[in-house]
Amino acid sequence: MKKYLGVDLGTSSVKLLVISENGIEATVSEDYPVSYPEAGYSEQNPADWYNKTLLCLEKLSKDINLSEIVSISFSGQMHGLVMLDENDEVIRPAILWNDGRSTKEVKYLNEEIGISKLLSETGNIAFAGFTAPKLMWVKNNEPKNFAKAKKIMLPKDYLAYMLSGVFATDTSDAAGTLYFDTKNRCWSDYMLKLIGISESQLPAVYESYEAIGNIKPELAERFNISKDCKIVIGAGDNAASAVGTGTVNDGDCNISLGTSGTIFVNSSKFACYEKGSIHSFCSATGEYHYLACILSAASAQKWWIEDILKADYSTDGIEKYIGKNSVYFLPYLTGERSPVNDAEAKAVMYGMSPATTREEMTLSILEGVAFALRQNLEIIRDLGVNITTSKICGGGARNKLWLKIIASVCNVELLIPEKEQGGALGAALLAARGAMNINDYTAFASQFYTVKETVKPDKALVSAYEKSYEKYIKLYPALKNI
Repeated sequence: MKKYLGVDLGTSSVKLLVISENGIEATVSEDYPVSYPEAGYSEQNPADWYNKTLLCLEKLSKDINLSEIVSISFSGQMHGLVMLDENDEVIRPAILWNDGRSTKEVKYLNEEIGISKLLSETGNIAFAGFTAPKLMWVKNNEPKNFAKAKKIMLPKDYLAYMLSGVFATDTSDAAGTLYFDTKNRCWSDYMLKLIGISESQLPAVYESYEAIGNIKPELAERFNISKDCKIVIGAGDNAASAVGTGTVNDGDCNISLGTSGTIFVNSSKFACYEKGSIHSFCSATGEYHYLACILSAASAQKWWIEDILKADYSTDGIEKYIGKNSVYFLPYLTGERSPVNDAEAKAVMYGMSPATTREEMTLSILEGVAFALRQNLEIIRDLGVNITTSKICGGGARNKLWLKIIASVCNVELLIPEKEQGGALGAALLAARGAMNINDYTAFASQFYTVKETVKPDKALVSAYEKSYEKYIKLYPALKNI
C-alpha cells in the first residue's frame, strides 16, 4: 500500500506522520534544544534537525514498512536563517523566527527604505522575525560569516537539501523572508541588492506540492526506502497547517487558538494591507493567503486563571453575562503584532465598578481575544474576501463557551475538524499531492477533512457584540500615547 510521509520541523521538536488510503498510519517525534545566547536571541543547531529526523525514521521503521513510502514532504518553522559555506558546512547556528536581535535593521527597513517600498517589492513590511533583517544583522555584526555564505536557506529547506541534495525552497516559505516578490512569486532583485546577496546564493523556487528530486541513495539504502521516493518541497508551517485543515479554497479561513492566535485566509488574488501588519504570503495551493497573528490568545486565559486568580478554570456563572458585559480587555500582554504592530502596547482591563464580578472579568478575557481576532478579520474582509465560515483548532478550541463567543463576535460559523494534526498532516498531504494527479489527490485528501462539530453564531449575540466591538476598537487608539 502506498504511503506518504510528512516531516513537521517545529521550534521544539520534529514530528513525522505517515498517511495512506487508510488514514493516519503512525506518528513519531523527537525533541531538540533551543539556545538563548543573549537576551532576545534564539538559535538552533541545524544538525539537530537532521539527526533527530533520521532518528524518527529509525523509530518509524519498527512499525511501518518504509519501502511503501512513495514521497516525503515538509512543514517548517518559518523565517529562520541557515547559512552554509562552500563545503556545505553550517557557518553559524540558525537564527530562529522568534529572535529579536534585528530591531535596528527592522527600523532601518521600515523607516528609511519605507513601508510603501517594502510593500511594493515584497507585499510585506519588516518584522524582527523575518529573514532579511537577520541577514542584515549578520552582515553588520558578523561580516566574516556573511562573506562565507554560499547557500542561504530556510529551516525546512535545509532538511530537504540534506535528504535530496537539491537546493530548493517553496513560495509560501520564501514569502516570509522579505526578499521575495510575493505577488510575482520570485526573488526581489531590489531587496537582494539592498541586503548585498545574489540569486546564486538562494535556492530555486517551487510550488509547495512540487517534487524537487528523489531521496539520496545512501539514505534510501539505510532505511529501506525506495530510491524512487520523491522529495516534495513542502511549505511553511502556517501554509502546511492550512492544507492539514482543508483551508485550501478561495475564501477559506482557519483560526488557530493556541498560545497566540492566528488567522489564515486563502485567496485566489494577491492584495496587501497598506499598513503591512497583516502578512500577504503565497499559499501551498499555488495561490495566496493572508496571515494575521495576535500574540496572546489561550495564553491570556492561562495568565488570568493561573497567575492572577490562581484557581481551577470554571465557566460557572459566566454565561449569564454574555452579550451584557461592560468590562473590556485588550489582550496585549506581550505587545501586539496584528493589526496594530506595537511591541510597546499594554494589556488593559477597562470598565470596572464596585459591582463588577470575577465572572465578568473572566468573560472579558475571552471576549477581548475574540474582538482582537475580529479586528483582523475585518481588515481581510476589506481586502475583498468574504468570510462566513472558518475552521478552528488549537488548545483554546476545546472551550465550547469561547467558541460560541468567537462565532458570535466574528459572525462566522466555526467548523471543528475531526483530525487535528496541523503541519504534520499538511506535509503528508503535500507529499501525496506531489505524487498523484489532482483528481486522485482531491479524492484522497477528502477523508482527512471531515468536520466533527459546527458552532453557529447566535443572532441575538451578533447584534449585542456589534455594539461592544465598536467600543472595544476605540480603546487602543485612546491609550496608545500613554
